Amino acid sequence: MKKIIWALLCLPVLQLRAQTKEEEKPLKISGYLEAYYCYDFGNPANHNRPSFVYSFNRHNEVNLNLGYIKAAYAKDNVRANLAIMAGTYPNANMVAEPGVLKNIYEANAGVKLSKKHELWIDAGIFASHIGFESAVGKDCWSLTRSILADNSPYYESGVKVSYSSPNNKWFASALILNGWQRIQRPDGNNMPAFGHQLTFKPNEKLTFNSSSFIGQDKPDSIKQMRYFHNFYTQMNLTAEFNIIAGFDIGAEQRAKGSSQYNTWYSPVLIARYSPVPQIAIAARGEYYSDKHGVIISTGTPNGFQTWGYSLNFDYSIAANACWRIEGRGFTGKDKTFLKEQTATNNNFFITTSLAISF
Repeated sequence: MKKIIWALLCLPVLQLRAQTKEEEKPLKISGYLEAYYCYDFGNPANHNRPSFVYSFNRHNEVNLNLGYIKAAYAKDNVRANLAIMAGTYPNANMVAEPGVLKNIYEANAGVKLSKKHELWIDAGIFASHIGFESAVGKDCWSLTRSILADNSPYYESGVKVSYSSPNNKWFASALILNGWQRIQRPDGNNMPAFGHQLTFKPNEKLTFNSSSFIGQDKPDSIKQMRYFHNFYTQMNLTAEFNIIAGFDIGAEQRAKGSSQYNTWYSPVLIARYSPVPQIAIAARGEYYSDKHGVIISTGTPNGFQTWGYSLNFDYSIAANACWRIEGRGFTGKDKTFLKEQTATNNNFFITTSLAISF
């Protein structure tokens, strides 16, 4: 009887130890799938949405934007990540990468440089250090990505040194990269690119982030230096209402050795209201100006100067599943869009998606 009573008393402790062991496993497997349907009222015959759209870019068909399986290893002073992906997002974004590199979402390894501080060096393929939106929809407030997110790096490859302060208010990293959204460098390009990220979170309500890129993305014989900076702030004003304000600005030499630069810039504002935990509503306003076609080339007199606006509704079916619907429109200074194969200033579309993580 004493043995039985003792076993019953010890059972909660054994269960807690088993749970702790489970939580401490160094290798974790996860996954993500986001299926979508988009209807573009321009009705493109080839089902491709405008060329500056890289996520949710197929018209009038049910498709997969992004799906991946990820293995993450973290123990003591080493860490590593490997994620393999498929979908219309990698088809559009990884077009410059050869072979199986098109299907790598993440592949990196890191070593901790200090026993007392969170100082790491990592090398490989990473999600970009630029911006507040990523390829993973569940991490973004709007269903589709902003113009500035779609037209700045989603991914990068190289080496980075990063540091997190003991109170987690500061994060800083310095990067040496293979180029502007590049895994493999272009032929003839032998110049490394550089970047930085600095994030400050003074409290739970505010986040400030500064990220940059310095480099060039052409063969050395026609080298044109590119300088780019992204800034954003996130304000959690109340438990229900939040705001993100972002601004991108870039400049690129007009020709090799030139002292003249072509510039582009983009402000964006997103407001999100969540009356209950299962529901969120987000409204976005944005503007993108690239008169000289550095990033978005149109061949029109005023280049790409476009306003964007969107409204989306999210419903969390479960902790790891979300259904979303969004209406979005663009209005350009020039006729840079098509409607039934006729040039027009406007484009409007509706997108819905179902995202599940596991």
